[in-house]
Amino acid sequence: QVQVAESGGGLVQAGGSLRLSCAVSGSIYNLNDMGWSRQAPGKQRELVATISRGGSTYYAVSVKGRFTISRDNAKNSVYLQMNDLNPEDTAVYYCHAQTPVYKYWGQGTQVTVSS
Repeated sequence: QVQVAESGGGLVQAGGSLRLSCAVSGSIYNLNDMGWSRQAPGKQRELVATISRGGSTYYAVSVKGRFTISRDNAKNSVYLQMNDLNPEDTAVYYCHAQTPVYKYWGQGTQVTVSS
């Protein structure tokens, strides 16, 4: 059974930083892209950032230059360093892990940015 566990969310003031972590455990093979999405209240889930096994990255326009995604292939883990946070970044952040046949999701971690 595969488990995807996020951590690192919390409450931060505008302009502050947070680092999210996500670890994938269990019988998972051929792990390809990993990434983060977020869902704010009343809005659709949006893709924030992804990183390939080789390190190629994608960022949503809204976070480019402020967020940095990284991964540790040996630990099946992905991280999201979030700087210069603003209230519009408030959302539940979900980690995902993509294999050739399935996309696994975590339960999410709440990030709240106060003004």
